[in-house]
Parts: sequence; C-alpha cells; structure tokens
Amino acid sequence: MSNSNFKIIPKFWFFIVGGILFLVLFFTGVGYGLFGDMPEVEDLENPKNALSSEIYGEDGVIIGKFYLENRTNIGANDISPEVFKALIATEDIRFYSHSGIDIRGTLRALASLGTDGGASTISQQLSKNLFSRFEKPSGKLGRILQKFKEWIIAVQLERRYTKKEILVLYLNTVPFSGLSFGIEAASQEFFNKHPKELTTNESAVLVGMLKANWKYNPKYNTENSTNRRNTVLTQMNKYDFLSDDSLNLLKNEPIKLQYRTAAIDGIAPYFKTYLGEFMKKWCRDNKCDLYRSGLKIYTTINSEMQVYAENAVKKHMTSLQGKFIQSWGKEKPWRYITDRKVIPNFIEDALKKTARYKYLQEQFGDNEEKIISELKKPVKMTIFSWKGDIDTTMSPYDSIVYVKKVLHAGFIALDPETGYIKAWVGGVNHKYFKYDHVNINSRRQVGSTFKPLVYATAIDINKFTPCTEFPRERTTFITESGQSWSPRNFDGTEGGVWTMAKGLALSDNLITAQVMKSLGDDGPDLVGQFAERVGIRKNRIPRVPSICLGTIELSPFEMASAYSAFVNKGLWVEPSFITRIEDKDGNVLAEFNTPKHDQVLSEEKAMIMFTMLKKVVDNGTAAGLKGKFEISGHIGGKTGTTQGAADGWFMGVMKNLVCATWVGADDPSVRVKGALMGQGSQMAMPIFGYFMHDLQRSSKLSYKADMIDAPQNYDPSLFDCKKSASDRIDLGGSNLSIDGLGD
Repeated sequence: MSNSNFKIIPKFWFFIVGGILFLVLFFTGVGYGLFGDMPEVEDLENPKNALSSEIYGEDGVIIGKFYLENRTNIGANDISPEVFKALIATEDIRFYSHSGIDIRGTLRALASLGTDGGASTISQQLSKNLFSRFEKPSGKLGRILQKFKEWIIAVQLERRYTKKEILVLYLNTVPFSGLSFGIEAASQEFFNKHPKELTTNESAVLVGMLKANWKYNPKYNTENSTNRRNTVLTQMNKYDFLSDDSLNLLKNEPIKLQYRTAAIDGIAPYFKTYLGEFMKKWCRDNKCDLYRSGLKIYTTINSEMQVYAENAVKKHMTSLQGKFIQSWGKEKPWRYITDRKVIPNFIEDALKKTARYKYLQEQFGDNEEKIISELKKPVKMTIFSWKGDIDTTMSPYDSIVYVKKVLHAGFIALDPETGYIKAWVGGVNHKYFKYDHVNINSRRQVGSTFKPLVYATAIDINKFTPCTEFPRERTTFITESGQSWSPRNFDGTEGGVWTMAKGLALSDNLITAQVMKSLGDDGPDLVGQFAERVGIRKNRIPRVPSICLGTIELSPFEMASAYSAFVNKGLWVEPSFITRIEDKDGNVLAEFNTPKHDQVLSEEKAMIMFTMLKKVVDNGTAAGLKGKFEISGHIGGKTGTTQGAADGWFMGVMKNLVCATWVGADDPSVRVKGALMGQGSQMAMPIFGYFMHDLQRSSKLSYKADMIDAPQNYDPSLFDCKKSASDRIDLGGSNLSIDGLGD
C-alpha cells in the first residue's frame, strides 16, 4: 500500500467520526432547544395539559374558549378497526417495526429524491401536528430545522407511548377539513356517525382525505375523493387487510354521505375574534400562552343581550335580503353614484382578487379571457342563505355575483356610564363572512348620524338652544381650495324658518349646513375636535364643511362611543370589552377598571342633545319605531342614509344604553334600490327595534328605558319654542346646486 493511501485513511475516519459527533451534538442541541423552542409532547396526549382559556360574559356565562383546536378526544375502543387498517396500509406500513423514523423509507426517498413516495412516518406526522400549532417555520433553514425537531419528537413519542396510543393520538389531532380536527369530528361531519360505526368504505374515504383535505373532500370533490378512496382500498388489499372480492365490491360502491355542517360554537363569534387579537398581544407582552395557560377572561358582554342582538339581525336581514333581491330582479345593483349606471367589469375585477383567480393565472399566465372562461365552469359548492346552507352546483363567477348581493349588518350596544360593551354582532354569518363590520377599523359612510355631533358643537360653543331658528335655505361654503359647496335636501325642498330641534328631528340638510356655518370658518375643525374627544379616531375627520352631512367614513364602534356622552351627563367614557384576566388558579393578572374619560359637554347641554334625539323618535324620521316594534320608554335616536343608498344607519340612545346599527353590502358600490328601502329607518332601524322588543320583555333584564335624570339647573321650557323668544340666525343663501345626503 502506498504512502498516499496511508495518509487518506486517517482523513477518512476523521470525517466519519467527526460527522457522527457533529450529528450527535446537533441532535442534542436541537433536543435541548438551542435552535428554537421544542413543543411539549404532553400537549398531544391530553389537551387539558394545554388548558384552554375561558371567556366569561358579565353575567358569569361562559361564552367561548380559546383552544388549540375544537376537537373531541376518544379512545381506541371508540374507533373502528377499519380506520386503523386503512391508516397503516396507506400512511406507514412499517409502523409496527420502526421506532419513529423509517430508515428504509428515508433512504428510498433520498435515493429517488422524493419521487418514490415520502418517508414521513405516522409518528413524524403526529409530531408535525404538534409543531403546526406553535411554530410556523420560514425559509429553507427553518423548514430543515423543523424536520430535525420532528424526528426527535417522533422518537420521544415512540418511547413514551404504545403503538396503539400513537395511532389514537394521531387520529385525534389530524385535520380532516377546515372545521373538523380529529376522527370524531370528521365522522360526524361527513357521515353523521361516531368513528366506531365507520365502515371500511367510509374509513377509506376519511383516511384518503389526509393527503389533501380539500382536494379529496367527498362533498366538494366527489370524483377525486372516489379515486383516492379506491387507492386506499387497493393499499389495504396489497397488505392483506382486504380480500380481492371485497376490494372489487367496495371500489364499485358510490360514496354515501350524510353531511352535517361543522358549525362554529357559541355566541358572539365576531366579538371573540376581536377579543382574540387583543389577548394574543396581551399574552405576548405578559409572557403567557393564550391556548395553554388556562386563563379566565372576564368580558363585558351580556350573554342574554347578545342573543337578542343576534336574533334581531337575523330576523330583519332575512326579510331585507328578500326585498333587496326582488327589487333588483335581473338588474345589476353595482352602480355609480352620479348617473346610477352599472359599473362595467365589476365582477371580473372582484374575481381578480380571489385565490382561485391567482391559481389559474399561474397556469394560463395573463390570458384573462381563458381564466374567466374557466371560472364560468360549474363546480360543487355550499353557499350561504338565510334559510340554511345550500348545496349547489355553481360557477365561481356566479358565486361572486351571488356573494356581492348579500347584505350585511353590524350592531353594537354599550353602557355609556361604564363604557362596557354589552352586545357585538359583527356580521350576518361568521362561518361564511369573517369580516367584522363593528370594530374600529370597519369604516363606512355614516350619513346623517353624524349631524348630532355638529349640533352638539354649536350648542356648546355658540350657546344655542333647541329653539334657535335658522332660515331653511341654501348656504354656501368656500373650501380651502377656493371651491364653492352648497348642499341641498335630497328631495329638493326648502323654505321657511325652522328651529334646531325640528331640523334635527327631520334630518334637514339645509338646517344642518346653517348650523355648521354658524361656527365660522373654523367650524369643520371645531366639529372635528369635538368628534375626536368622544372617541372618533384622530385624522379620520377631514376639516371640510361637507362633514356636517356625514360624508366621512366611521365605524359602528366609534359612533356608539360618540353618542354615549349625550346620555351620560356629558361625560364621555371610552368603550371597553374586558374587565379582568385571571390565571387558572383564580389569581388576578390584570384589571381594566380605569377607562379614559372626558367631560365633553355640561350636564344641561347633554340633556338638550338627548331630548332633541328623543324628538327624532317621537315625531321625526324614526317616528314609527315605538309603535311598529311595541317598545316604550324614553328613547332617542338618529337615522342615517348615505349617498347612493349604499349604507343605512340607526343610532339608539337611552338611559344606560347606546346602540349603533349599520346595514349595507360588503362593497359600497352595491346599492339598495328605491328611495324608501334605502333609508336608515328601513335598512337599519328594525334591528334596533327587534332588539329592544326582546330586551323589554326579558324577565331577567326587564329593561324599561327610564328617563335620564335631569341636572338641577336644567330648564325644560327650553323646548317650549312657542313661549321662548325667537333667536333667529340668518346666514344668507346661495343658488349653487349639489346633491346632498338623505336622512
């Protein structure tokens, strides 16, 4: 042997031994968390170890939980043996002979670069399920490190549990669909039975879904699911779990579903989503885990009021949706404001924002005609309706048309004295429509519901009374850019002299513009400052005269906040939705009992505003409220209709309660047809009416809407305009024309 060969041998062993030592040290480092935290194996065995955090309403009712997944753990005896056979045959035939890592399968996968199947064992897949809850790796290095971690966890699982226990843990945690985690939930969703009752065919269908939940979903992709089921049956036959005769018989059977929608549990789903985002940040800042620490979160939501609110939305929107569809017929409701013409390519533009369009774009490039053609091909789907889910065959194109015509709603009720939010309905159906129309970022044009803020500013600064009179005529504003703006009423009417109280009650644009004009050139800024003091987020109010008619976009959350001072003696209290957080042992971790507040009006001026809002309900634009919905008491309100009848609003105020209601389509270009149906009194007020009807008949809450306590210096004769001296304000008029907003 040559000297050169002797020199190579030590190097060879150096690399071999060094490589082994490196791998040992690397795996040790990974196991001890040197390359990122390792999840606890116990979390898979028993989700009670990862304690869910409970959400309590103000009345002590549990209204929801934050958990790892909504699933039910069952034992091996509760699962059909056919499920285990199908799983082993399809996913890991050497499951009973390896110790977590299938060396033979791994070498085969490496040799074929993955073309001859993967090498992931059931134990590795189980460990991956654990990682998917706590860690989302990014980049190639992150994914490589995660794979090593999965191997370590897989080996730990094999050491800690029996083979049967690992199979059960896997079947209890694996996702079968977007809403079904675990074999129990999947069996109920697709076959309306428990796992113990599953047949061989049904077991093969469910196990087949594990490769790709959506692609092999038997409800939506029947052909794919059938082919995949047959593949599983073939594997069972290959490994002697199924005879040849049984295989031929089962492969020719159709899939027979007894599908049940996997519903989202509990009330207030939109609120719980909003609360979840708050809690995630709080938990990060306070170094605890929302899904594992067993927190007790005490909120301000009243469970009974929440149910009334959700029922009110459902009752009204069911009726309104039918009227909306009937009114438009075959016409398209997406229209321009000015000429009311149909917006061209409205659906096509909406489709371009969908994931399905982008997926087809990868296949067909920028061939829009080809993509749209594909999107017009019918597929199986389930769509929302107020009569229940509808299973149908519809093209993605037509489904967008359908969805764009769905009307939505937002409703929030709060206690103005404490700021506590009592009810929160962010939409019509959280399963299909996740967007929350209540929270502070959900902005829509508010229309005439903004007018009381203009009136309150003028009453506070100019010392006006409800009987202060204004000529009901056009007035002109000169903007900073030098342009003229002269609003008019929606119906074009004008003439005479009206008091402020009458102007607000009948939501007259001319009187509101006169009130804004009385504040001088700084009027828009003064109104904006007042609005920001009562909870409107800064920089949302442009300092332009047109804000007096509600051309700005705000959220129901902000509008409820803004009205609260009118029924709380002029004191604004910041809305809140959580009172305290406790740990699993009941120790208080945080309390939220000191909200921001600001005395924005004197008690007398707040009382004036409330009484003026009462006149809106007694004999103004909301005059039909009490009689139609059989409610009583001292209730104030304000209707709001926006340009082009895209949004309808109603604000309801009374002692200890302020409610904001919005109704409209998701896209503001979709408009309600007809002047009457498009008014806030028709679109939004009924939700408040149904809510109050149930609230006043509640034996537990028994809400009476008692009169607000008047301040000691309050003079009721302020509203006796016949006896009071005329305090007329004349600001001049103009003949310039521009469309105004409605009620």
